[in-house]
Amino acid sequence: MSKLWTYFKTKDFRNHLLAAIGSVLAVVLIAYLSLGYYTRHDSGIPVPKLKGLTVQNATAMLEEQGFRYQIDSVYVQDQPPGTIIEQDPDAGTNVKEGRTIYLTMVITQAPLVGLPDLEQSTYREALAVLSNAGIKVGDTTYRSDIARDRILEVNFQGHVIKTGDKLPKGSTVSLILGDGAGANEVDIPDLMNQDLDAARFAIRGAGLSMGTITYEGSITDSTNLVVVSQYPMRTDSTAKTSIGTRVNLTVSQGKKTDEPQPEPPQQQP
Repeated sequence: MSKLWTYFKTKDFRNHLLAAIGSVLAVVLIAYLSLGYYTRHDSGIPVPKLKGLTVQNATAMLEEQGFRYQIDSVYVQDQPPGTIIEQDPDAGTNVKEGRTIYLTMVITQAPLVGLPDLEQSTYREALAVLSNAGIKVGDTTYRSDIARDRILEVNFQGHVIKTGDKLPKGSTVSLILGDGAGANEVDIPDLMNQDLDAARFAIRGAGLSMGTITYEGSITDSTNLVVVSQYPMRTDSTAKTSIGTRVNLTVSQGKKTDEPQPEPPQQQP
C-alpha cells in the first residue's frame, strides 16, 4: 500500500493522469462539434403558416420550399371543406430541408354515424349520448306517456329513425318525449244530443268535472235541456284529456216528450 501511495506522488503518475483527462475532454469536444456539424445545429428553414389555407395552396407552398408532407383528414362542421386546420411542426419552427410536415384537412362529406340506443333514456341522458356521437338535437315535442321526458321517438328529416340507422355526423334530429300524463288521462265522452242530466252523469263517470253551462235560445222548460256543444270535444286527433278536466256545455231547449207525434201517412188502396 505504501509503494502505491508513493507512486501516486510521482511525476509520472501526474503526467499520465493529466494525459488521460485531456484525452477524454478532447474526445467529448470532438464529438460535440461533430454532432453539431452533422445535424446542422441552429440552422434550418422555418415552417410556414399553413392553418387556414386550402390544401392546394398549402401543399404548393411546402413543395416550393423543399418540404415533404403527409395529409390526414377529419370532418369538422362549420369549417370549409379542404381547409388545413392543424399542422405539425407549428409555424415558425426551424427544421431541416426535406422534413415531413403533417397536415390535417377538413373533408367535404361528413362520415356516417349510427343512431345510439336511446330506448328508455331521459331527455338529459339522450342529449349526452347524442352529443358524444356527433348528433345535434333540434325540436322537441311531447306525447302522452306515463314517463316524463322519456324518449319515445327520434325523427330525422321528417322520418322516424331507429337504433343503428345511419345519418351524417353533425346532423340535427328532433325528439318526441313523454309528457308524464299518460296514466292520468281518460277518454273524452261524446255528450252531443244527450239531455243535461245524462251528460252530467257521463262527465262524473269519466272522472271529469262539470264546467260552465251556457244556455242557447229560449228556455221554457229547465228539466228538458239537450247538449248542443261541449268543450273539450272528442275528435279524431284528441280522444283523451287529464282526469278532473272541466267540461263546458252549451244546451238548448229540448222537445217536449208529451207532444203528440204525427200519424204516419196511410197507404192508398
